[in-house]
Amino acid sequence: MRRAGLLVLALLLAPPVLAGALAELAVVRQGDGLAAVATNRSGGPVEVELEARQLQQMHVDPGLPLRRVLRPGERATLAVLQPAGPSARHELQLWVVPGEPFVVPRYVVYALPVEDASFELGQGFHGEYSHGDDANRYAVDLIVPEGTPVLAAREGVVLSVASGHGDGAPDPSLAGAANYIRVLHEDGTMALYGHLREGGVFVRPGQRVTLGQVIGSSGNTGFSSGPHLHFVLQVNAGMRLQSIPFRMIGPNGYLPL
Repeated sequence: MRRAGLLVLALLLAPPVLAGALAELAVVRQGDGLAAVATNRSGGPVEVELEARQLQQMHVDPGLPLRRVLRPGERATLAVLQPAGPSARHELQLWVVPGEPFVVPRYVVYALPVEDASFELGQGFHGEYSHGDDANRYAVDLIVPEGTPVLAAREGVVLSVASGHGDGAPDPSLAGAANYIRVLHEDGTMALYGHLREGGVFVRPGQRVTLGQVIGSSGNTGFSSGPHLHFVLQVNAGMRLQSIPFRMIGPNGYLPL
C-alpha cells in the first residue's frame, strides 16, 4: 500500500432523497377520501417522511409531517386525507433514507474491499476535499485501476444499488451520478461502495453477500477525479445518513485511516 500523491475527489449524495429507487408514494381512493400509501422497493428497511407541500380544505389523519420505518417490500398506508370543502387540494412529498434509525453498531474490523494489494490510499477520515459532510466524514478512498474487483468487506444483505451511470469528472454537479452498492449488516450499519464503473454492479437488492465475495468492479463515475473505490460505513441517524469510524485491515496490517 502507498499513500497517493494524486488528489481524488469523491462525493456521494447523502441527504434524504425523494422517493424513487428506494420507495414510492401513491395516493389512492379510499371511500370518500384518499390514502397516501408508501411502498419500500429496497432490499432492507428504510425510513420515510411524508410531508405536505400543499394542503387546502383537507383533513389529514395522522397529522403531517410524519415518519415511519418500512420493512423490505412493505406497503403501508401512512395517512388518510378527507376533503373538507369544494376547493380541497393536496400535494404530498415522500422523503426516504436507507436503514433503520438509531441502531447500535458492533465493533468489527473490516476486510480490504479491493483485490489489488498494490492499492494507494487516497483521502482518509476527515479528507479536506470531499469528506467534510456527516455522511462521508469517516470515508476512505482506495485508488485502484478501473475494473479492479470490489469485494464485500463484511457479510450482509444488499439494500440498494445503482449501475447505469457512465460519466465521471471533478464536477460537483455529478455528485449524485456515481454507481454504488449499499450493503446492510446485521447490526443495522451499512457499507457503501461507491464510484463503480458503468455496469460494474454484480449483485441485486435483497441478495445476501459473504465476506470476500466479488460484488462489483471499481470505476470513476460521479464526482471523481480518478479511478478509485470510495468506502464508507454509515448509520441512519434519524432521516439523515451519518458516517462512523471503523478499522480496516490490509495485507500489511491496519490501514492508517
